[in-house]
Amino acid sequence: MEAGPGGETGLGRGWFPVGLVVPERGVWWRLGVAFAAGVAAAGSAVGLLATSAWLITTAAAQPPVLILMVAIVAVRAFGVGRGVFRYVERLVGHDAAYRVLGETRARITGRLEKLAPGGLSSQRKGDLLARLVLDVDAVLDLWLRVLLPVAVAAVTATATVVLTALLLPAAGVAVALAVLIACTVVPWLTAKTAARAERKLSGARGEVAAAATETLLTAGDIVAFNAIDNVLDAFSASDSRLAATERRSAWSAGLGAALLVLCVGGASVAGLVLGSTANITGAVFAVLVLTPLALADVLGGIPAAAQLAIRVRASLDRVQELLDTEEPVTEPETPLPLPHGRDLEVKLVRVGYADGTDVLNGLSLDMPAGSRVVITGPSGSGKSTLAAVLLRFLEPRAGEVLLGGVDLAKLEGDQVRSVVGLLTQESHVFDTSIRENLLLAKPGASDLELWKALYRARLGVFVETLPDGLDTMVGEHGARLSGGERQRLAFARLLLADRDVLVLDEPTEHLDEETGRALLEDLFAAAGHRTVVLLTHRPELVPPHVPRQLVRLT
Repeated sequence: MEAGPGGETGLGRGWFPVGLVVPERGVWWRLGVAFAAGVAAAGSAVGLLATSAWLITTAAAQPPVLILMVAIVAVRAFGVGRGVFRYVERLVGHDAAYRVLGETRARITGRLEKLAPGGLSSQRKGDLLARLVLDVDAVLDLWLRVLLPVAVAAVTATATVVLTALLLPAAGVAVALAVLIACTVVPWLTAKTAARAERKLSGARGEVAAAATETLLTAGDIVAFNAIDNVLDAFSASDSRLAATERRSAWSAGLGAALLVLCVGGASVAGLVLGSTANITGAVFAVLVLTPLALADVLGGIPAAAQLAIRVRASLDRVQELLDTEEPVTEPETPLPLPHGRDLEVKLVRVGYADGTDVLNGLSLDMPAGSRVVITGPSGSGKSTLAAVLLRFLEPRAGEVLLGGVDLAKLEGDQVRSVVGLLTQESHVFDTSIRENLLLAKPGASDLELWKALYRARLGVFVETLPDGLDTMVGEHGARLSGGERQRLAFARLLLADRDVLVLDEPTEHLDEETGRALLEDLFAAAGHRTVVLLTHRPELVPPHVPRQLVRLT
């Protein structure tokens, strides 16, 4: 199968988007066992009803018990076998499907690692989360509720048609016609009526997830600005659209189920009419009338599978749309070794995003090792974009960025980030202890190293006053810390990582003037011999005694 953009196998091509979710070789035998068990379970259901019909009718004539023994044993075997085979099918089928899901998620995560953060800047957090969780889960539906049920129904229904045809050819034709309608017209009609709703369903769920996530993340600001009613109205509108879409989908599912019952009932009625005029025994007549009813269970998943296939296709196409996003950085095939020098030089750099707009155009900077560079400008002038370029999260469209005289484009991103570290205005603090937050930067670091980093970031005294010290839990997003304390913890983590170039992107954004000035004083002091690139629209907070190069972006 051909690889699609980004090196991943394409999906969403054709009716069933199976390209991205083709199992590895070790999973196929599990799917084969699940299919065989499903056929055995469905066949047991048909056999149970057919044998029961024959047994009850024959027993009414009170024949010798030996005549009934085989049927009695068969009824017991079919009854027990149905449950056992169904259990095996669910167990092995889910095992296989979850293996495919895990494999798919691993491949998607590997792809997203190449896209983040520069290639995902246009994605809403909630919608991105919905694609990675809800939409990817469509892999399970594809195998468990679409492909396997259809394959099992096809084999079992064919066997049932053959059985009835052997008993009475005319009845076999009637059952074959009912099966044909149930497997073609009914799913087509179900899918036709549900197509619009199913295509919208994944997007509507993503919209609700995005609205909920953004509401939770900005709850404090919403309350502070008394915008609760407006936000809830917008969220309610998104939820109403989702509910309307789901009602339409449910209506189509009900229509498919009703039509399927009509087909199965029609086959049973046909057996009744044709059998009443045929020269057959009463036991055979009962089998012809009752056996088609077992197809209600066998074919019951067909309309739902047709409807679900549309939803699966839409969900996996949304994942593919994400994976088709152009990589913001191209890694060199043969990267150069990391240079010894730490001078940074930006030469006539032109940088933009996927929409084609240039954010930086012709920018040149000279940042010697150990220097202090303050880059200022209004919002949208390209400060954060420059930070992304320096960390090789974005690639210039023109010009070059040199580290120690070597173009960053000739180095691997991980090489660059082993030298250049970043502190942003929203550096993430994880919902765990201070110790664990610090160890992200240097796994295995000793307590002495952790305390040194905290004291250099001017946070050591504060942590010592806490009852649990380094083991103090900081809460979600560091909620138990003040804004300045969160930034100092993030800076301590950056110092522990021991990068030679520190890029500070608006570290004082959410702080008052006094706290911001004190933070910058401590940041510059703790940086020592390292190069510091400060990106800020508040240059007046920089301590006046710090020698620096000031650059203004427009």
